[in-house]
Amino acid sequence: MKWLSILLSLALLGAIGFSQNRSRGLPTGAIVDLSYAFDPETVYWPTAEPFLLEKDFEGVTEQGFYYSAYRYSAAEHGGTHLDAPVHFAKGRHSADEIPLEQLLGTAIVIDVTKQCASNPDYRITTNDLLNWEKAHGKIGAGTIVLLRTGFGKHYPDRKKYLGTAERGPAAVAQLHFPGLHPDAAHWLVSNRSIKAIGLDTASIDFGQSTKFESHQILFDKNIPAFENVANLDKLPARGFSVIALPMKIKGGSGGPLRIIALLNP
Repeated sequence: MKWLSILLSLALLGAIGFSQNRSRGLPTGAIVDLSYAFDPETVYWPTAEPFLLEKDFEGVTEQGFYYSAYRYSAAEHGGTHLDAPVHFAKGRHSADEIPLEQLLGTAIVIDVTKQCASNPDYRITTNDLLNWEKAHGKIGAGTIVLLRTGFGKHYPDRKKYLGTAERGPAAVAQLHFPGLHPDAAHWLVSNRSIKAIGLDTASIDFGQSTKFESHQILFDKNIPAFENVANLDKLPARGFSVIALPMKIKGGSGGPLRIIALLNP
């Protein structure tokens, strides 16, 4: 029994030490929620069905306790969500295949709100990326890059956020919102080793895109994208980390995403 007590004590001390080491490895500053809630107002592509939550049961059971359960249906690509590389690149990672290491780590915000304020079709350029580096230093290997266009302030007003409140295939041609220029996407994959990229609009490519070239360039290199990211205005240019965990849909081209930022103290 004495040896058992000693072993249990050692195990407890080891567990405490492991927990403390993990705590020291995470930023201890404020947590910022970068996800929008899913509800009837959630923004989806004009050709997608809206989010639907239906009640199976809600109330007091015959046994006297409260119980609630619901079922939902949703397209992969709506609200705050992940674009898996297979979305635009055959044979690349699906939602369940993306290494977890790619979905968390040091992150930065590149602010292009001034450029986008007067041009809803603005495409973020290589110069925008280089200007950020001049001010803040080189984008480090393994960085998660977040692009702030300022369009998050319009969510979930579809007319202001997407450029149109209409739905259906004909509405796609009426989309107007900023995105990443293909040249900038190519520069990133050729010159910087980033883990993932995200922004506060409905697509990495701008609304008027018909070829979705930035998607193709990034996804061919297995770089996933986060779209409709919330609260980028609450983040600094650097000095924080991101954890972005999508629904693990086997073979999926994307899915709902819960993403948070952990600010450095």
